[in-house]
Amino acid sequence: MQTICEQISQILSSAFVECGYDADLGKVSLSNRPDLCEFQCNGAMAGAKRYKKAPIVIAKDVVDKLQASTAFSSIEAVMPGFINMTLSQEFLVNFLASMAKNEKYGCETINPPKKVFLDYGGANAAKPLHVGHLRSAIIGESYKRIHRYMGNTVWGDVHLGDWGLQMGLIIEELRDRKPELCYFDPDFTGEYPSEPPFTMAELEEIYPTASKKAKETMVDENGVPTKEYTPSAIAFAKRAHEATVKLQNQDPACVAIWKHIMALSKVDLKRNYDNLQVSFDIWKGESDSKPYIDDMIQAMIDRGLAYESQGALVVDVMEPSDTKEIPPCLIRKSDGAALYATSDLATIIERQQQYQPDEYIYIADKRQEMHFTQVFRVAKKAKIVPTNCQLHFVGFGTMNGKDGKPFKTRDGGVMRLEHLIRQIQMAVLEKTKENQALSQEEIQNNAQIIGLAALKYGDLSNQATKDYIFDIDRFTAFEGDTGPYILYTIVRIKSILQKYYEQKGLSYQKACDLAATLQITNRPSERDLCLILTRYNECIKAAYEELAPHKICGYVFEVANRFNKFYHDTKILGEEDQATQAGFIALITLTKEILETSIALLGFEAPNRM
Repeated sequence: MQTICEQISQILSSAFVECGYDADLGKVSLSNRPDLCEFQCNGAMAGAKRYKKAPIVIAKDVVDKLQASTAFSSIEAVMPGFINMTLSQEFLVNFLASMAKNEKYGCETINPPKKVFLDYGGANAAKPLHVGHLRSAIIGESYKRIHRYMGNTVWGDVHLGDWGLQMGLIIEELRDRKPELCYFDPDFTGEYPSEPPFTMAELEEIYPTASKKAKETMVDENGVPTKEYTPSAIAFAKRAHEATVKLQNQDPACVAIWKHIMALSKVDLKRNYDNLQVSFDIWKGESDSKPYIDDMIQAMIDRGLAYESQGALVVDVMEPSDTKEIPPCLIRKSDGAALYATSDLATIIERQQQYQPDEYIYIADKRQEMHFTQVFRVAKKAKIVPTNCQLHFVGFGTMNGKDGKPFKTRDGGVMRLEHLIRQIQMAVLEKTKENQALSQEEIQNNAQIIGLAALKYGDLSNQATKDYIFDIDRFTAFEGDTGPYILYTIVRIKSILQKYYEQKGLSYQKACDLAATLQITNRPSERDLCLILTRYNECIKAAYEELAPHKICGYVFEVANRFNKFYHDTKILGEEDQATQAGFIALITLTKEILETSIALLGFEAPNRM
């Protein structure tokens, strides 16, 4: 289904052609003077030079041709050559009725559909999720939902950090704590235990202890820390590095410990992601790229792409059009170790073999832009992906505290994600606990639903690339541009509809079944609501094409505002004229469905009561 601007443009283009002008001059846009009209066409201005006529003459020709059109209640040419239009009730009602009967309210699915691979999450095994993981998860989940809604096949991969130095650190700290374990007995020849020698709580404590041990610095005679590591820290770090190398070389004992770490980590990570209503189709990590690395590097050497530089292996990625320096991509260190770029490129090889995506989208901190620029260029240069395969990096900004600095706990540490979620749910609970109409169970459940909406909407309403201030008080407010305000609007509509159907003794009907009862009384607030609903498919299309969930947030906020204005101006349940009331019900049913569908694309839902 065409957007409303496209439909009106088609009418205008036909009129331009009938008047002897080019069809491309008929493009219509929303009016930048809504006090004068609803839509405008500036084509006559562009046609003036082309046809050597005053733009007002061209505009009047077209307007005269459209005077009999049933699409407009008014259309006029104004100096110096604008065409101003206001839609007729008939056209507006027909458009909304078509939306109501359309499966996706006028959104056209991608044809042909694409296969899209989303890399988001980026969690590290053996570490709890913290606030730094929030944006990737929330943004990636919304992208996945938007792409699927538009008809694409999508795979979401958490891509765990599961093969780095943290594993060696954990192995060696475990050795120090429990040297009697069979994993550390060089003479052990049996099968390693199936049960892990630690709990998740112990694991979460082991890693930071080990990390701190490897970074302990010396102090001077005044007790001031220096930049030099202590001998014990150097020795421990060396052991951890050696354990990491042994793991990557498939040492059986190290692999057995690693499997325990991964099994516990995945259970814990899934639980935390479930709390965010974020899910992944694929739970792979850096380790899965290992089988592809050696052949990939050898192929680059054989083709003359990879060459030695100061003992390391690099690939040049600088292009003639670059205005700033892009350093060579390092794919193997001088000691033979692989790097993030190595595993990322090998992971693309695996994904190409198994899924053949048309497009890749990586979501990570914007400070990783250079890394992904290098990786993408090597992927193209080495023909790891086809020429027409699209590679996108979405770099997100930082979630900051009220002081404008990256969000921290009160003692300056990085806050665990589950603690942040709990904080925002408690803030919602405090604001809703006095609601006498709800049971304590409903209040508790609502705190989780509303808290998640507050968190996700608070994040997604900002452009992904920008930093933003995390403000619990503002995010959980029930007024203003917030998730709770959107949910409250949906619940208000649900309440009206429930009362209407109870009064009539009828069963609830969907918008598609009510399309025939749609009408407009031309009250200003009603018309404003109708006009914003017509822009739904335009909004979703823009959010999809621009990878911009914040456009959906802006849209649902405007829909909610216009509905609430209509609600306050109109006695919906008190309307005596049955046909008029039925029209109101059809309109607000469509409004509810549009809002519910939109927030589902953002990754949250509305309760039934608040």
